[in-house]
Amino acid sequence: MLAATRTHYGPPEFLTVQEVKTPTPKDNEVLVRVHAATVNRTDCAILLARPAIVRVISGFPRPRKATPGTDFAGIVEAVGPAVKRFKVGDKVWGFDDHGNTASHAQYLSFPEDKGIDFMPEGVTYEQAAAGIEGAHYAYNFMTKVELRPGSKVLVYGATGAIGSAAVQLLKARDAYVTAVCRTDQVDLVKSLGPDKVVDYMRQDFTQDDILYDFVFDAVGKSTFGHCKPLLRPKGIYISSELGPLVQNPFLALITPFLGGKQVRFPIPLNIRRSLAYVKPLLESGKFKPLIDRRYSLEQIREAYEYSASGLKIGNVILAP
Repeated sequence: MLAATRTHYGPPEFLTVQEVKTPTPKDNEVLVRVHAATVNRTDCAILLARPAIVRVISGFPRPRKATPGTDFAGIVEAVGPAVKRFKVGDKVWGFDDHGNTASHAQYLSFPEDKGIDFMPEGVTYEQAAAGIEGAHYAYNFMTKVELRPGSKVLVYGATGAIGSAAVQLLKARDAYVTAVCRTDQVDLVKSLGPDKVVDYMRQDFTQDDILYDFVFDAVGKSTFGHCKPLLRPKGIYISSELGPLVQNPFLALITPFLGGKQVRFPIPLNIRRSLAYVKPLLESGKFKPLIDRRYSLEQIREAYEYSASGLKIGNVILAP
């Protein structure tokens, strides 16, 4: 089969597409022919090993898997003798953010007891692949707070994979959502259904006249200190990143004891729970993941470069 490979952490230039041996599924694994994957923020972090803690998860000093890729949608081609849930011909989707999926290839093997499930009905492989990574992290923002109908939530970075998913998942829970984006993205963000859109290029979003129960920084480019004026007295700030000084995990430990506004840090471990939550939303059309560009496997370097550029909207699809 063809697969993207690398031997060291580093920029997209380290990636090459080579013929490698098609994996043989272990007893508890399925062999999946990959129809679509994404090149996402998690992939870029694992490719570059930034932050450095990535090396603890995906391999030190070199990547544990030569082929990158974290999510996939495809069809089962073979099953190990101990596999009970899946059979040949099943359409499946899955995710593993530890860098062990190796989905930037024509085939992959994946344990049936990990983050894999039957693909949602009525969606394409591309839509399924685009509905995993960002939605998984967005949903884990929501599980860290007591979200109620009418809760006021501001989503900063509403056009990324996480932010665009968060807006739609929050609206499906009847939250009041303010989405923050730049000028040329306003119309697109309005199509996601938020109650209010703020163009951060025209106004400082932290000067909004609404106080929020929660602020979700879906791009990790703001800080708790910057967003505190937006929060109600016991409001909660959650970021998708550690923070410029790696302060968010520390603040998540101490602010709950101070009795006021606080930080919570999402540790998204239960991928199967996320897949189960997102699946009916995809099937019902309440969640429609954004797809920006599509690349072939041979264009793997270009796909990573664009995904890491900060310009992508929603998801970048890789079609092996």
